[in-house]
Amino acid sequence: MTSPNSSLMRAAILRAYAAGVAAVDGERVTADWLRRTDAEGPFALIALGKAASAMARGAQEVLGKHLLCGLVVTKAGLADTQGLDTDRIRICEGSHPIPDDRSLAAGQAVLDFVADLSADMPVLVLISGGASALVEVLQPGVELSDLKRVTDWLLANGRPIDEINAVRRRLSRLKGGGLAALLMPRPVTGLLISDVAGDDPAVIGSGPLSSPLQRNLPADLPDWLLNLLPPESALPVKADPQIRVVATLDDALHAAEQAVLAEGLQVQRHLSHLDGNLGAVAAHIAEVLRERPGTIHVWGGETTVVLPPDPGRGGRNQQLALALATNIAGEHPAVALCAGTDGSDGPTDDAGALVDESTVRRGEIEGLDADDHLTRADAGTFLEQTGDLVTTGPTGTNVTDLVIAWRV
Repeated sequence: MTSPNSSLMRAAILRAYAAGVAAVDGERVTADWLRRTDAEGPFALIALGKAASAMARGAQEVLGKHLLCGLVVTKAGLADTQGLDTDRIRICEGSHPIPDDRSLAAGQAVLDFVADLSADMPVLVLISGGASALVEVLQPGVELSDLKRVTDWLLANGRPIDEINAVRRRLSRLKGGGLAALLMPRPVTGLLISDVAGDDPAVIGSGPLSSPLQRNLPADLPDWLLNLLPPESALPVKADPQIRVVATLDDALHAAEQAVLAEGLQVQRHLSHLDGNLGAVAAHIAEVLRERPGTIHVWGGETTVVLPPDPGRGGRNQQLALALATNIAGEHPAVALCAGTDGSDGPTDDAGALVDESTVRRGEIEGLDADDHLTRADAGTFLEQTGDLVTTGPTGTNVTDLVIAWRV
């Protein structure tokens, strides 16, 4: 068999990515679960997160007139009203990834919506990634500026994400089971799309329906921060809603793997989720490609990027793609896709990028230096000039990122 060229390889990888995203489509997975369980309602609906509009459409498709009313909170730019009955379902936008006044307004909308429900109204809650920032109700006495100061301090001091979330939960009336407590005594069903490793409902969206097993605060917090936190007695009363995770990163990876196999190509799905330093991840992926050529490799997860004081254009996927491009430069042929399943990458409208062995050279022809753009976290500018950006628009889901790479 003749080795494929980069163009054919790029097309095959894009088809695998599309299959992975389709498998976790928020509208489809929500509708499928409701059909399997013969859900009839009546229901009130609360949908929170980047996939909220799509999940709400799936619920409306199955429940029809039995969906009596609803509130959708999603990221600015993702509030897709197509197919939704906006006479019954209100849509509002919050801020992501940093909460702002829009997030607080969305939180107030949740409080008002719940207050208008009868005490016996069943509630269907749909949660997807991004909900933690998009909607917030702070504890009494806590201001938005306090939340920012706390978050900045935790990040500057290198606290791990579980400690950061433990503190954030204490500042919030919705996180850590707060929404479930607010909805009591109403029967609550929660359907979740997971964007976290391990798919723990207490972690997805900071667990508005799920109290964490451990509520202990991290040690050595400064006095000013401790003074902001409410006492243990003020934390939400634990409720017991019915919760199901209806889509995960592993579902997307499996679908991408099957799409490759259907084309008669070799594939390896890597079970460990990508995380940690972006540069180290790029080097690892490049090494795997050199050691196991002829196979399409599929990974998922999220890398971390240390940003300079004045970052340029792009997100972690574009940065990872350009780092990979420097590793596979000159190796013929080789391709690598790094893209978010939600169709966005950082503060950009691009999902990520699909690079090949000639990406770096194409940039050099345009007078660009890949290492310089990586240092300045400006990968998006480089990849725009080389024609390697991938733009899908909102996908209606969010199970973190996919990396699909192939070297022959």
